[in-house]
Amino acid sequence: MLLDVRDTNKKTTLLSRAMLTPQGQNPIEVNSFYLADDGQKVLIYTNAKKVWRYDTRGDYWVYDLAAKKLVQLGKNLPESSLMFAKFSPDAAKVAYVSGHNIYVETLTDGSVKQLTTDGTTKLINGTFDWVYEEEFFCRDGFRWSPDSKQIAYWQIDAAKTKNYLMLNTTDSVYPFVKPVEYPVAGEAPSPYKIGVISAAGGATKWMDIPTDPVLQTYVPRMEWAANNTELIVQHMNRMQNQSDLVLCNAGTGESNVIYHEKDAAWIDILAAWDDKYSYGGWDWFKKGAEFLWASEKDGWRHLYRISRDGKTEKLVTNGNYDVMEISAVDEASGYVYFMASPDNATQKYLYRTKLDGSGKAERLSPANEPGTHNYAVSPNGKAALHQFSNYYTDYTNEVVSLPEHKTFTGDEKVVKALAASEPNKAKTNIEFFKVKTEDGVEMDGWMQKPENFDPAKKYPIVFYVYGEPWGQNVKDESYTTYNFLYAGDMAKDGYIYVSIDNRGTPVPKGREWRKSIYKGIGTLNIRDLAMGAKEILKRPYIDTSRVAVWGWSGGGSSTLNLMFQYPDIFKTGIAIAAVGNQLSYDNIYQERYTGVPVDAESRAVFTKGSPVTYAKNLRGNLLYIHGTGDDNVHYQNAELLINELVKYNRQFQLMLYPNRTHSINEGPGTGLHLSTLYTNYLKEHCPPGAR
Repeated sequence: MLLDVRDTNKKTTLLSRAMLTPQGQNPIEVNSFYLADDGQKVLIYTNAKKVWRYDTRGDYWVYDLAAKKLVQLGKNLPESSLMFAKFSPDAAKVAYVSGHNIYVETLTDGSVKQLTTDGTTKLINGTFDWVYEEEFFCRDGFRWSPDSKQIAYWQIDAAKTKNYLMLNTTDSVYPFVKPVEYPVAGEAPSPYKIGVISAAGGATKWMDIPTDPVLQTYVPRMEWAANNTELIVQHMNRMQNQSDLVLCNAGTGESNVIYHEKDAAWIDILAAWDDKYSYGGWDWFKKGAEFLWASEKDGWRHLYRISRDGKTEKLVTNGNYDVMEISAVDEASGYVYFMASPDNATQKYLYRTKLDGSGKAERLSPANEPGTHNYAVSPNGKAALHQFSNYYTDYTNEVVSLPEHKTFTGDEKVVKALAASEPNKAKTNIEFFKVKTEDGVEMDGWMQKPENFDPAKKYPIVFYVYGEPWGQNVKDESYTTYNFLYAGDMAKDGYIYVSIDNRGTPVPKGREWRKSIYKGIGTLNIRDLAMGAKEILKRPYIDTSRVAVWGWSGGGSSTLNLMFQYPDIFKTGIAIAAVGNQLSYDNIYQERYTGVPVDAESRAVFTKGSPVTYAKNLRGNLLYIHGTGDDNVHYQNAELLINELVKYNRQFQLMLYPNRTHSINEGPGTGLHLSTLYTNYLKEHCPPGAR
């Protein structure tokens, strides 16, 4: 059953189970649903299948609330093959992708028009190749024009992008190869085109966006430019340290750069710090005369109003703080709502400020609710779905009015939850702290101490690390210290559990903090983590002979580097799905933070940060875990690392999960096996309990 809660004081049934039951079939299992702009039609997504990391391929149905009719879309196309279906603005049609081609279906008569016909696994229309999806969050690759008459779309040409050949040895008697177009660092990205085609069919008009014929360039964002005649495109160079905003004439293809930005390190795309924009969106004002844009050019991530011609700009947010995400833009009342935390990088609060840049930011999250707040703010800024938690208060949800931040019913659930959890704060074994290293770097951290902690005794310590620009571990929220792999209770078993966030992690501490890691992944972040650990180990109740570290993906890479570069500190490590050699990882991610490896000097930076470079230094206990079907951090990384460890007779334990992906969660029993393996290894080599 789908419930209509558009009126915050009333809950009504939008679609019942009976309405979701096609004639002669079982009820539709709803993965997600979308309302048309007129509120009279509902698009229902079901039978979802995974494409790489996300369930973006499935079946779609439309329920017409007025006609009380349920209709399946794309009935003549293969089952679970439709992607990114969406209503036209006038709700008369639905467009979707199937088999790398774009289709439009008219709802009145069910007629289907195939707009593109050249789509293949290598010529991709309306969606993206692996690396665009993974690193630019680009999945939905087409946009309706505001008048519902045209569709703008990406085309990715992966013909020259080399395949990584993954070997499936479990699903048939004879192993078979599964190719994935995957450009590693140093390889040119797949060329793109941006095209516009009539929803009725016809020829595509391609936009004239210049590119580097050798290095190539990127287009991570494209939208209609608040009218039916122009597109706005973000165009980035290969190094991702220059960004141009380009206006394109949809009829002629002519393009014009209106705004240019450079950074000494890299430029983050919007979806990298605000995932609500992963599936599109652009914030326009004054009927398309201005738009909202974010930049770190003054040292903090701030919002600016940019004129359509790019000639004028106005700072909207102002101060020594970062905008963490945009919550809502309400032009009518003249406010932008955003998340920030000027005083504590482990927390998050809702603010608003005037869109014209006047005045100071106003905090709307109550001062007596310290922790992490999340909001889904209504377009008019008058209400929000509010979620709150902190390290001693469980997740609590409520609907609040804004700016008063009071519930409509008077049932202040968060206030009650905080009051109820106050006793937990006094007796919790979790503490947040700051640690300053001998290099003068101050980092946030959390520590969970054992139950019945006795400071006169010594305890083993386990560090949980990530360390790269896509992960913040130290957050003041519920379950922040929960170890999802440990089979049992670490505190009851007698472990101290710790995490710290080094420079380069995406915390709201300003541009310099985040981008100091440029050309330093595997070196700068590793030293920060090691020196932070060194200071923590000075606490008298920590047993320095029992020091473990673990992490997954980038955290696995950090674990390897810590074990290899600082073997005097870390005695036991568990590294999962780690990048062993940075030159084997994808170009968008690795080149963004390390540069483009075009010669021996630039390649040396990648080598300097790679665990394989230091594998010969292993002295402690290492458990290395990888899935052989990992399409993200390929199994090749494991074998490159294994070769180095073997070369220098460094003994370690290896666990390979056949045909499992980066998440290592496929197949019966996998999760339990991994958890048991992890826990047993930790207990054997870093025994729990006080001494």
